[in-house]
Amino acid sequence: MEAAQEHFMEQEESDGSDKPSSSPYNSPFRSTRLHIQRSNVCSRAYFVVVMVFFHVYILNVIALLLYVHYNNGPGDLVSSDGASSSALVSEGGSPLPHPAPASRELHVEDYSQSFSLPRIEGIRVGHVQQVSLVPERTHEMKTLSLKPLLFEIPGFLSEEECRVVVQLAQLKGLMESQAPAPSQGQEESNQPLLSLSTEEVFSLLDLNQDGLLQKQEIVSHSRSRDGTWLSPDNLRQILTGLEARPTEMLNLEDFRRVYDVSQRPGQQRSGKLWSQFRQRSKHTWLFQGLGSHHVLQTLRNRVISLTRLPSALVQLSEPLQVIRYEHGDFSNAHHDSSPSQSETICAHTRLAGNTSALTEVSCRYLTVSFYLSSAEEGGETTFPVADNRTYEEQALVQDGADLTDTQETCGRGNLRIKPTPGMALLWYNHLSDGRGWMGELDEYSLHGDCPVRRGVKWVANSWVNVDPDYQMQARYQRLVAQRHRAKSTMEEHYQPLSHSDLHQDL
Repeated sequence: MEAAQEHFMEQEESDGSDKPSSSPYNSPFRSTRLHIQRSNVCSRAYFVVVMVFFHVYILNVIALLLYVHYNNGPGDLVSSDGASSSALVSEGGSPLPHPAPASRELHVEDYSQSFSLPRIEGIRVGHVQQVSLVPERTHEMKTLSLKPLLFEIPGFLSEEECRVVVQLAQLKGLMESQAPAPSQGQEESNQPLLSLSTEEVFSLLDLNQDGLLQKQEIVSHSRSRDGTWLSPDNLRQILTGLEARPTEMLNLEDFRRVYDVSQRPGQQRSGKLWSQFRQRSKHTWLFQGLGSHHVLQTLRNRVISLTRLPSALVQLSEPLQVIRYEHGDFSNAHHDSSPSQSETICAHTRLAGNTSALTEVSCRYLTVSFYLSSAEEGGETTFPVADNRTYEEQALVQDGADLTDTQETCGRGNLRIKPTPGMALLWYNHLSDGRGWMGELDEYSLHGDCPVRRGVKWVANSWVNVDPDYQMQARYQRLVAQRHRAKSTMEEHYQPLSHSDLHQDL
């Protein structure tokens, strides 16, 4: 029996090798179809799992974007297309990198880029480092002081560049700078530098050129820093005459009567009070933006390269101030910038803040001063307390002598720098706040100009304005960007020849 079963099984195996079996379980077509069904079930389950993970990933990404969007602070600067840019500093407090300054005109996107305030390392007094400011040439920058952080750069300007800046200043016209009474024996000069007729003054005040002066047109000149042709006394006299008119407006004839009265010094101040003011120096301001002389634009770009600051900060700062010191002219020791206080606001960002109850002050992160000529004798720049171990206001008076009085104590200052044509000085007026922004006023930056004993000294000052409140600076940047975009859009659709197009500042 067993032998018969074995024989039958061997017969089936041999038959299976010769022809396919007729059994449905051994049918290759049926086996293949069952395999495909198992594969479909597996693929469907895999697809469901993948889709679940994919949707979870998408939801996580959306949640992360919403978190970042709603947690951006008001100080974040926005780019020109409205997207939020990087913050000023990272979470760890270290300053973020900023793009290198470009030597080109400022565009809309430059107004709103995120930036930090890098500082040049002084290393030690006397340290010399190489800086690249112009193609195919390097300049030497020497550390003169660590308190304040002060450098000198010989040959910053060429002889031709110095000459052009002086000529542009003379062409623009110089105005008097006046200060408290001079020492005995010094000659006073009260003659005006600019001779403007009454009609010219009226035209300058008449901003909309409608032939009538309104109060807001006159008040707009009261904040002018270089408007020495119209003193505060002149303004008060004119406003008094304006308020006496029923219409509170002045035509040319009315203005002529009011202005003539305001120009009579005997009715404004006594001779004693007038003698308390005298000429210290003469100065003017030169615009460095688009349309200015190429030398002025070159100097501004060179300042960007030297300071390593974002180009937007430098380009939105004050114009170049050019000063002429003649025989006996000087400036007492002072700070270029102001300490940050709750009741003050920076003059350059006042458009972005509430100016009704705040006092405007100068906020200047650093100063770059250029010597355009050298006086034959005197005229040094002095830093009375540079690198003192400590700073105390009481220490400014030594043996009864005030170190801020450069007329009397210029030789007693810790550091004096003789003017050399083409040389530049760079110093920081503020310390760092430790997070890449502007901190407290550096009191050691106190400086002044010694009296010129013989010859004439020409100096130019370039200041970089920064608000110690980063959020206020960011708001100001956004406001400038919005106005720039609005102006560009308007010019694209409407480009008439206006009165302003006929005048181009130097």
